[in-house]
Amino acid sequence: MYQRVRYYIFLRDVFWLALTSFGGPQAHLAHFQRVLVNKRKYLNEADLMELNSLCQVLPGPSSTQTLTAVGFKIGGPNLAYLTLLVWALPSVLVMAIMGVLLSNIQEKNWSLEFTRFIQPMAVGFVSYAAYTISLKTVHTKTGIVLMVMAALASYFIQTPYVFPVILLVAGLITALKYKAQPKEPKKKLEIPWSNFFLWIGVLLVAAGLGAVTGALPIRLFENFYRNGSLIFGGGQVLTPLLYTEFVQYAPKQYLTSQEFLSGYAVAQALPGPVFSFSAFIGSLAMREYGIAGEITGALMSAAGIFLPGTFLIFFAIRIWDSLKKYRAIRASLEGITAASAGLVAAAAVILFQPLHNTVLNFSVTIGTFAVLAFTRIPAPVIILLGFVLGLVV
Repeated sequence: MYQRVRYYIFLRDVFWLALTSFGGPQAHLAHFQRVLVNKRKYLNEADLMELNSLCQVLPGPSSTQTLTAVGFKIGGPNLAYLTLLVWALPSVLVMAIMGVLLSNIQEKNWSLEFTRFIQPMAVGFVSYAAYTISLKTVHTKTGIVLMVMAALASYFIQTPYVFPVILLVAGLITALKYKAQPKEPKKKLEIPWSNFFLWIGVLLVAAGLGAVTGALPIRLFENFYRNGSLIFGGGQVLTPLLYTEFVQYAPKQYLTSQEFLSGYAVAQALPGPVFSFSAFIGSLAMREYGIAGEITGALMSAAGIFLPGTFLIFFAIRIWDSLKKYRAIRASLEGITAASAGLVAAAAVILFQPLHNTVLNFSVTIGTFAVLAFTRIPAPVIILLGFVLGLVV
């Protein structure tokens, strides 16, 4: 049992992490360990890794869920919700402002040519994400086959509804290999359903209100809430879903490919959760309603993407000790993670297609991948150089 901490001290640490945690979910975990375990000793390393493993099982932003789970563990639901707010808000506000600035630039008919290096750079970031995810998660022949099949399916069937089917089928396939998992003593599974019903209830109410009212802010909340309920693997896996739904899907097409890639690149350069990219998309989706509409769209989209993972971690943290004893659950993770890697790989190809097939674009994409793979240059520096080159050249 951990000693309860003063909220403001813990939240001050969370705010510092929100301003300094660059590098995506894997790097975030190292920052959490340095501040929360080594410096403050809110919990030990084994407990932090256990919470992170639980969050890898659930859909949603894994690093955000891990940090929220730490808040829940040491201070209960109230501290957990405050943790989510303090962690996500800085990057969400920056991405909302970026959306407002971009729409203002376009209203004045200013050229977006200064982003021409940023777009192929963004494809390089996605390509590198696919590479690193596959290295860390795909270790069997079954995993390789599922990764390739998932990539092909998401490439040729470009609709938002194919992604949950791919993840579900892949998980079911490897769940059949449960006998390869070691047996563990099972605990009696007692399930407190309240947060699960809350998760489902919010989704159904948002979908119903969106259908009845047709209000764009509510529909944005429902779209992002649904996506946030389906994503395994963090912000990189979120990218292909958002691109398909908000750029390619004919009834919506709220953003152009150029806008999407520019926003994604900026999100890579920020500390904090990559899921804050949702605020950028929500802002541009509401550009016809003025600045107040853009801010509303950004906040509704961000709330939609972050809340389902929070509700699910509140539900799962209470039953995880019992659930992880089941071999089929552990076995299904192989398929889910392999399929997630395939989705990201396909996204790199899909994102590059709207760009011109020039030597420059190919070179920038490959160069970005190489810099990420073989140097330690931080992502913000790479993105800043891309903007500077776009302004100067």
